[in-house]
Amino acid sequence: MPLIKRQIAVVGGGLAGWSAAVGFAKAGFDTILLAPASTSDRRSTALIGPSVDFLAGLGLAEGLREAGQPLVVMRLIDDTGRLLRAPTVEFHASEIDLDAFGQNVMNADLLRMLNEIGETLSDRLTVVEEGLVSIATDADGVTIETATHEIRAGLAVGADGRNSPVRTHAGIGVRKWSYPQSAIVLNFAHDRDHDSISTEFHTRTGPFTQVPLPGRRSSLVWVEEPKVADLLADVSLSRLSRMVEDRMHSILGAVEVEEGVQCFPLSGAAAERMTAERIALVGEAAHVFPPIGAQGLNLGLRDAADLIEVAGRHRDDPGCPAMLRDYEAKRRVDVVSRTAAVDLLNRSLLTEFLPVQAIRSLGLGLLARGSMLRRFVMKEGVTPGSSLRRSPRRTPPDDAPLDPLVP
Repeated sequence: MPLIKRQIAVVGGGLAGWSAAVGFAKAGFDTILLAPASTSDRRSTALIGPSVDFLAGLGLAEGLREAGQPLVVMRLIDDTGRLLRAPTVEFHASEIDLDAFGQNVMNADLLRMLNEIGETLSDRLTVVEEGLVSIATDADGVTIETATHEIRAGLAVGADGRNSPVRTHAGIGVRKWSYPQSAIVLNFAHDRDHDSISTEFHTRTGPFTQVPLPGRRSSLVWVEEPKVADLLADVSLSRLSRMVEDRMHSILGAVEVEEGVQCFPLSGAAAERMTAERIALVGEAAHVFPPIGAQGLNLGLRDAADLIEVAGRHRDDPGCPAMLRDYEAKRRVDVVSRTAAVDLLNRSLLTEFLPVQAIRSLGLGLLARGSMLRRFVMKEGVTPGSSLRRSPRRTPPDDAPLDPLVP
């Protein structure tokens, strides 16, 4: 069995794994990616703020513009039908001086673009289309075996999904939870222009979220009770199309649901930590989100970006204890806060407890009326922590007038 020596070994052939591997190779690290062939993915991802910047830095800027749809307005509509209902809230990217919050792109298109960039990095990136058989770590590095290869690296990146073998080997515990809901995920064509507006209807069973795609097409995440979701997944496309139009109150006109409707139970998970000896976790190996609030892959891409940045500061020994401590500290607040926020939003829709409904309605009402609060929330949603950072004080030129009213 041939021995391959690399600085970085990324395990996982999904979007998080490919992004991490391409990012490490772009940063000058000798990298190997274990990427078994994946199944076709008809879902889309709303890439927000830093995710777009990170992927653009990998060379995908033009591809995202061509294949993606800008997200200019995000609209929340209370469709619970309850006594205490919140007003409609619209978030406009222009309010925080952006052309768009991000891009909605098909996952298959994004994976294709990453594959194409990877092919141009053959001097730094080796791709092995095999899965992990075994992994062993020691103080100096990690040894990985596949069916036909033995790999020695300084750092193993577990990007191998919610049932991560890398996480299991590392002995990292994981807290899991489930929701009394399932998600129907589909794409559909519609008669009217979406005008780059994403609309999220809040219903008693969970969010019903339309996200624009290029042309007169959109993606949809429809959260329902499991029994209802199973029935919906089996109805004819024509009947499902009418049901989607009804749920959307015909704001996009007549709807035609496309082939490839998917249905899966909603759950969440959080690893007890994101690192172990010579191992770092990214994406769903570290945290699993229900498809609410566009957090899942965006959080995974922020994992990858931060891991690459931290590794760059420890280039002489990527995977050393100091590097892993830095990565753990850098990601902790972002992951914990996003996990709590998504969980709270989803559970607030399910509760029949009037005080919770009142708090939710009040909060959305404040967002609808308060432009300063709305801008704060938008900035945090696009770039976590940005609204809490102070702008650097400008130093006036030597010949500036001494006017105490001029900053």
